[in-house]
Amino acid sequence: MPDERVDAIVIGAGLAGLVATYELSRAGRRVLVLDQENRNNLGGQAFWSLGGLFMVDTPEQRRLGIKDSYELALQDWLGSAGFDREREDVWPRRWAEAYVRFAATEKRDYLHELGLRVTPVVGWAERGGGSASGHGNSVPRFHLTWGTGPEVVRVFEEPVLRAERAGRVRFAFRHRVDGLVVEDGAVVGVRGRVLADTDAARGVASSRDETGDFELRAPAVIVTSGGIGHNFELIRRNWPVERFGPAPETFVAGVPAHVDGRMLQIAEDAGANLVNRDRMWHYTEGLQNWDPIWPQHGIRIIPGPSSLWLDATGTRLPAPNFPGFDNLQSMKAILASGYDYSWFVLTQSIIEKEFALSGSEQNPDVTGKDLKLTLQSRASKGAPGPVEAFKERGADFVVADTLDELVAGMNKIARGPQLDLAHIEAQVVARDRELANRYTKDLQLMAIANARRYLGDKITRVAKPHRLLDPEHGPLIAVRLNILTRKTLGGLETDLDARVLRPDGTPFPGLYAAGEVAGFGGGGVHGYNALEGTFLGGCIFSGRAAGRTVARTPDAG
Repeated sequence: MPDERVDAIVIGAGLAGLVATYELSRAGRRVLVLDQENRNNLGGQAFWSLGGLFMVDTPEQRRLGIKDSYELALQDWLGSAGFDREREDVWPRRWAEAYVRFAATEKRDYLHELGLRVTPVVGWAERGGGSASGHGNSVPRFHLTWGTGPEVVRVFEEPVLRAERAGRVRFAFRHRVDGLVVEDGAVVGVRGRVLADTDAARGVASSRDETGDFELRAPAVIVTSGGIGHNFELIRRNWPVERFGPAPETFVAGVPAHVDGRMLQIAEDAGANLVNRDRMWHYTEGLQNWDPIWPQHGIRIIPGPSSLWLDATGTRLPAPNFPGFDNLQSMKAILASGYDYSWFVLTQSIIEKEFALSGSEQNPDVTGKDLKLTLQSRASKGAPGPVEAFKERGADFVVADTLDELVAGMNKIARGPQLDLAHIEAQVVARDRELANRYTKDLQLMAIANARRYLGDKITRVAKPHRLLDPEHGPLIAVRLNILTRKTLGGLETDLDARVLRPDGTPFPGLYAAGEVAGFGGGGVHGYNALEGTFLGGCIFSGRAAGRTVARTPDAG
């Protein structure tokens, strides 16, 4: 590797790393980007994402009659975050206020100028727990990127690759950082091991065979290495039993195997402050991927609100644990059953209208920016092709014409207790009776009616209410839902300039962090809960802050 001086070393070539490198290179700085994977993995987890972006008071919202504002969005964010730690939540709260302001002002224009576009229908994710001041989005804010995750990556990757060709950026792939070089109290470089070359495809687990050592120096080191999403041991060690209940025995992994969280401990060992490590974001609607790319590969259902949600014993989850409303509260309710999975019971009409699968590869129409295919897929009868493929081939699906056949099929794949047909039938019939009138005492049916008042949901995401046992809407479908690992909400504590802080609250000279390793800003900008569409945005906002800070810092020290 050439020995020429660089102004910054970026550890991690995911989205936050690309954004930081983009900002540095456009300011004329020379950057070295290290990653333990090969070039095929440029963009990291963002490539696999659905590409959702949390934005506030946009033209897309206004065209749909959505009245949003910074004040309402901040109310939702703070109500969801629940910041309550006197020391650890100081910087996360400041990051939250700054990020929501970014989402309400600069964010759309910043991305638009880079060439990113969003689809016209704004999604309504994490609808909350039923309180105006509590968790959840009061209005739809989930802007879907036209091109999904690969497009979010592309708009930063292309200028970075141009800077690489111009000599301002160099990549060192298969370089695993094992330590930070600290001299006189400042970070001055990194050291680690070179891993054996590989041509493994994106996302595929790669060899950890070592071929040599390295030590590299720069006046600034920016850590953008991601979280702990595939490190099940570390997830269980940090699992907040008092908030969620016991850690699951079975996980499916929403991220590739290289998402190991190693840099968190490495930075802490060097003297950085790691905060809120017990805060994390895992999904309750995980499926075993019938066509996996990485080990234990899971896919998340992004559900509409109509499926009947049962715990592992076959008992309906209490309100407001409805699909798509309050992810972590539903997690707690599921684990309270003593088991680590749950069930959706629904109809063909519901799956056709309400099931989407998270991930760029599960949405080839939008990912490929194919307007004709998108219109055909979303408007034609039948579920989208990837959803039908899971229904037909997925290990977690049961399809039947009658409820007794459905329950018998559920019992064949249950990891826990055998389900009682009479118990489930009583709940389904009681729910169905509530549909005889236009009004109801069933809070889930009220929520469905509210959702259908929003045009975007009525047209594209929420099925017309109907009886689950109405054969006109059959067949019946049951889905076994697993806990899907995904995001780290805590991380390295940083100030608003993305400078990593030491335990005494002072900046750690030479060290910066962005993205998931920094809790998307401050060591936990989301607090206890996320509003969705916020992870990519957090990588962009914090990566931008890190790049701009180092770019304007003399000698970056």
